[in-house]
Amino acid sequence: MKIYVGLLLATLSLTGCAKIFGADEPEYVATTPTQRPADLQPPVQTTKPATPVVTQTTLSPSSPEYFSKTVGDRVLFNVDQHVLTEQGKRTLDGQIAWLKANPSYSVVIEGHADEQGTREYNLALGARRAQAVRNYLVAGGINPNRVRTLSYGKERPTEVCSDEDCYSKNRRAVTVLAGGIS
Repeated sequence: MKIYVGLLLATLSLTGCAKIFGADEPEYVATTPTQRPADLQPPVQTTKPATPVVTQTTLSPSSPEYFSKTVGDRVLFNVDQHVLTEQGKRTLDGQIAWLKANPSYSVVIEGHADEQGTREYNLALGARRAQAVRNYLVAGGINPNRVRTLSYGKERPTEVCSDEDCYSKNRRAVTVLAGGIS
């Protein structure tokens, strides 16, 4: 009898504490073998893509956006150089053609340098780079009154860094459009 009472108490204590899984949850019946209820479906991603979707727009060939994106508004230089590269000359040939087709624009050529060297040295190097671009544009038929130069030296980098890939992006001359002839 003691064994019977002990087994009864043990059985009652175990079943009283046990949780019946699914007892509180509604039963789902799928209408097809692969169909799952809506609340068991994986969540649908509602966030926007990380990169914006770019739609193809047509830029007017006489617009400043066309100039900077299609023709190119900058030329790059080698270390401590103000001599134009072949790639730079091709870009400037495109600028000359664009400026001839759009005579109402004047330009400012900004000369830049990387962060190596002194401030004074880089200002002078930036000025030589801007002047090299100006000379090329004028030699290509652009009125010299439409072209001004300015040097920023190392004061306005496009990239802040300490490696060659990054430095090379800062050794540049940028052609900035200004409306009207000044």
